[in-house]
Order: sequence, then C-alpha cells, then structure tokens
Amino acid sequence: MALNTLQKRLCEEHDMDFSHLTALFLNCTLKPSGQASHTDALLRVPQSIMQANGIAVEILRPVDYDLPPGVYPDMRAHGFPSDDWPELCEKVMAADILIVGTPIWLGEESSVCRRLIERLYAESGKLNGKDQSVYYGRVGGCIVTGNEDGVKHCAMSVLYALQHLGYLIPPQADAGWIGEAGPGPSYADDGSGGPQNDFTQRNATFMTWNLMHMARILSDWGGIPAHGNQRSAWEDGCRFDHPNPEYR
Repeated sequence: MALNTLQKRLCEEHDMDFSHLTALFLNCTLKPSGQASHTDALLRVPQSIMQANGIAVEILRPVDYDLPPGVYPDMRAHGFPSDDWPELCEKVMAADILIVGTPIWLGEESSVCRRLIERLYAESGKLNGKDQSVYYGRVGGCIVTGNEDGVKHCAMSVLYALQHLGYLIPPQADAGWIGEAGPGPSYADDGSGGPQNDFTQRNATFMTWNLMHMARILSDWGGIPAHGNQRSAWEDGCRFDHPNPEYR
C-alpha cells in the first residue's frame, strides 16, 4: 500500500528541532574497540537517525575503560589503584539521551553492562539543581543483540535500572535482534537477516524517535517538574499530600 499524501509529509517533513540535544551510546560488548561488534552494528541505526536530525552522538565501549567493581563514584578512594569512571561519568552527565547496548550471554546482559549499571548507581545519591536525582531530565533506552533467547529479559533489566536511577523511559524504548536458538549467525554476520529484519528495524526506528521526542519535550519544559520528588523537602518534613498524616 502506497503512502497517502499526509503520511508521506509526516515521514519526510517536520519542523522539530533536535539539534540542541546530545546522545551517548554505551556499547557493553566484551570486545575492545577495533574488534567487530554486532551490538555496535545495530546501534548504527539510531545513530544514523539521530545524526540526520542534528543530534550529536558519541558511541563508546565501557570495556575500553578501567572500571573496577563498586557503587562509589571513585573507587580509588576504596582501595583500587585506578578508576576511569569519573572520566566516563562526565560524558554520561553531559548527554540528554543514553542508550545502553548489550549482547546476550546465557540469557543475561553482559558482565560489562552489569558493571556499567553499578557504576551509574554510584552517582544516584547526587542531586541536580532542582534537588532531584541527578539523572532526572534525561531519557534512556537500550539495544540488545545475540543468537540466543533473552532480548526482552535483558531490556527489562536495563530499563528498570535506568528508570530507578531517574531516567525517563519513553514508550517502546528498546530494540533487539536474535537469530535462531543455539549456535548460528549473529546480527552483522553475512546472511543473518538481521539488518533486513523488519521487526528489528522498525523497533530500532521507533525507539530512536521516541527517545528524541521525549528528550526534546524535557528540554522544552526544563525537565521533570520539581514537586513531590525533592529529597531535602521530604527530609525537612514536607509530605506532598502523602495520605497518612501520622507518618514521620
């Protein structure tokens, strides 16, 4: 069925400005930079869409950084000789949009992804200028690849963590691809069918636009309204219409 005039105009023309936004993609592959990554290949879809709309995009691999385990902002203060998280964290905090990419291993996100989430959690005690979690006003999504089951499970785990920290998760904020169960081709392998898979490409496109729209809305409105979510106000006794007046 051919696009009608309205559909074609909506697809090809819009007056929305996304050029003031920035996006950071963290590819939690186990492979250091320079090695081919199937997760990276799928991340190129949202990268292309965002860049076509003027968004500055950076793709990094946490495996390239020295990120010791821990839930503190700088693990050098807790016995480790080095910690690159403060450097990577600066890039996280500078981005309006965060996409976490991960391969699937044994049905779960990669160990690199889980460590990234722990290090993101290390910053959750910090507050922004509105006395909210420092992650408020940002949006998050995820990309998952593999040749075994687990796309939705991994997306559930990653997106739960991001929203718990304070990221806003728009509708349909994940996309993924898996081949047949068991050994077989991965996303970017010749003949895998991944780059031609309509379901995967549609979800990756919808995810990207939903992230862009939500980030733009937050930017236009100055983030999440600061009422009912300020920690110091709660600590000072403000209960924001909490129904139990005896609660202290």
